[in-house]
Amino acid sequence: MRVLFYGLSTCGWCRKTKQFLDSNKVEYELIYVDHLTGDERQKVMSEVARHNPRRSFPTIVVDDTTVIIGFQEARLREVLDL
Repeated sequence: MRVLFYGLSTCGWCRKTKQFLDSNKVEYELIYVDHLTGDERQKVMSEVARHNPRRSFPTIVVDDTTVIIGFQEARLREVLDL
């Protein structure tokens, strides 16, 4: 299972999502969009927009098919089989 986590380093809901994933020992790739610049940032924001047109954070993409927007503990548990 591949879990991509797009977040902002200053976002409280992103911190809460990270704590949840860490405490449940979920392997994930975290991309702090606000740490990127230039073309790399534009590319990542295009990826986020493809999954979440509102471009809000956190945006979690599981296996490139399931998208969870915001901190939704119950939905995360369901999708990640926790």
